[in-house]
Amino acid sequence: MENYKPLRQKQQEYFRSNQTKSISFRLEALDQLRSIIKAHEQEIIDALRKDLNKSEFEAYTTEIGILLEEIKFTKKHLHKWAKPRKVKTALSHTGTKGYIYPQPYGSALIIAPWNYPFQLAIAPLIGAISAGNCAIIKPSELTPTISALIKKMIESAFPEEYIAVVEGAVETSQALLNEPFDYLFFTGSVPVGKIVMEAASKHLTPLTLELGGKSPAIVHHDADLKLAAKRIAWGKFINAGQTCIAPDYVYVHEKVRDSFLSYLKEAIAELYGKQPLENRDYTRIVSEKHFNRLEAFLTSGQIAYGGKTNKEKLSIEPTVITDVNWGSSIMEDEIFGPLLPIMEYKDIDDVIAGVLNFPNPLALYLFTSDKQIEHHVLESISFGGGCINDTLYHLATPHLPFGGVGTSGMGSYHGKSSFDAFSHEKSVLKQSTVFDMPFRYPNSKDGLKWIRRFLG
Repeated sequence: MENYKPLRQKQQEYFRSNQTKSISFRLEALDQLRSIIKAHEQEIIDALRKDLNKSEFEAYTTEIGILLEEIKFTKKHLHKWAKPRKVKTALSHTGTKGYIYPQPYGSALIIAPWNYPFQLAIAPLIGAISAGNCAIIKPSELTPTISALIKKMIESAFPEEYIAVVEGAVETSQALLNEPFDYLFFTGSVPVGKIVMEAASKHLTPLTLELGGKSPAIVHHDADLKLAAKRIAWGKFINAGQTCIAPDYVYVHEKVRDSFLSYLKEAIAELYGKQPLENRDYTRIVSEKHFNRLEAFLTSGQIAYGGKTNKEKLSIEPTVITDVNWGSSIMEDEIFGPLLPIMEYKDIDDVIAGVLNFPNPLALYLFTSDKQIEHHVLESISFGGGCINDTLYHLATPHLPFGGVGTSGMGSYHGKSSFDAFSHEKSVLKQSTVFDMPFRYPNSKDGLKWIRRFLG
């Protein structure tokens, strides 16, 4: 197993030189990151096409454009975020001033997944840079073309003592996790997230885990069915369903089930054509292992739409599956592919009970115009984030933190939350020397009486 101690130590030494902490240095690094993304835009698109058959439209909107917007937003607000914040003074602390200093951790390890292999490697890096850290990125081995490109890009712009990229498989991740980094940021599956957290616990390393889960979409009887169907189809089948916040299944009210299914079929045909397997812009499944796992789910219920596969191309067309229940194999774990189970309900409380059978989902999508239903669902179910009358869009705004809760993850990022994720808030109290409060000392007369008055 390769030894990454020298690289980690080199980064920690560079961090202790304090160069990464100046705001001008961070802004210059963000500018450089933006420049290399722009300069390699076509290479990124080509690499994503080769690894996942992503279209130029999907590649730019979900992997490139979102990062450029994040960098622009971060640069605009960085001075304010990094500035020490003065806090109020308690009566018992008269004469003092309290401040919170955002402080970078040091050397951060970022482990990225394969489903959005460029965006989910670089988005955390934006947070690490803006907070003043050094970073090592471990991209996914399942998308080798984009991983090699990330390495080439980073090496062309930054010295390895500041930002480095380490390629490799599971053994590489294990070797990196053996090192006592100052911060860990992991995006991936729940089982691997547990391994990462266990490794972090050995060094008491703080971390962010961006995981997944079975994210529901709920379509109430008063929803705009045609629009709901289109937005669910878009959110589910973008990237061939290989999205951590994709609607994993749909709960639709029994009154509108048939109408919704009809609109859903129309929406899929509109978005991907009547022969999706012949659509050159339709994303493929990442590997044969994942293809086989998904193909096995096709017997889980009744195929209402789609169901065709092409193993040679590792492609499965958008598929709608009905006649499933919580005992169906497709409902046991997160699907992470272009298969959409449909279940129906009569009472919203049955939906809530069903969702609560699973650990907290990463996302939830509710389609309704009823404010009472909206309030009831939001109050009853804990989830990472989501949308009312849409899917996925909460991910794309830097004004909303993105993250999970419970088994769907811990910590959040995007916008200021990315800066906060990679920063420790250091509390500093500045005490006056003009006078001294005598009651604080054990030999003061009536000291306890005054302390009781202040603290009781």
